[in-house]
Amino acid sequence: MRYFLISICLFLVGCTSYPKKLGFKEIETINEVVGNPYFSDVSKDYVYKAKIDVYDKTFGGIFIVKKIAEANHRVVFTTEMGSKIFDFTFYNNDFKVNYILAEMDKKILINILEKDFRVLVRENGTILNISVKESTTLFETEIVKKKYFYAFKNDQLNSISRVKMGKEKVQFIFSDINAITAKNIQILHHNIKLTIKLKSIN
Repeated sequence: MRYFLISICLFLVGCTSYPKKLGFKEIETINEVVGNPYFSDVSKDYVYKAKIDVYDKTFGGIFIVKKIAEANHRVVFTTEMGSKIFDFTFYNNDFKVNYILAEMDKKILINILEKDFRVLVRENGTILNISVKESTTLFETEIVKKKYFYAFKNDQLNSISRVKMGKEKVQFIFSDINAITAKNIQILHHNIKLTIKLKSIN
């Protein structure tokens, strides 16, 4: 009986919502969208120096994001000499691998990169819930059936977290923000050995 009660308690703790765990208070939600402005300018090439650590391998080079049209982005990663490492196209819910280096051509890795970069370039999402704590607001949304929380501090997007069972699985951290450009971006995975670090060079 004691073990049954402990199991019930652990289940209830696990079911506590992510915002509540962080001390946020839910407020009334109106039909709105949450936005990520950092790759929204169709006239600009977003160029970053990049480092990708995946398991025991490290890839370094130049990471470029180009908005081609509404809900249409191209994401390219090259060596500093210009040789392609990968080249992806996102259009609405579609995803195309234009090129990927044989060393990275693994289905599980491509699926992870697709999810990461889809979140990174996605401009709008329907708000499901809103929670607040001091000057920070958390907007809950869903991207391809996964739950994400957009954290805004003083109306500026600082992070996006993918959450499952109340725990962060992936964090997107934006810093050194200038207008609608994040000059430093980190994508941190907590359940696999994958980190992506981007530093703007334009």
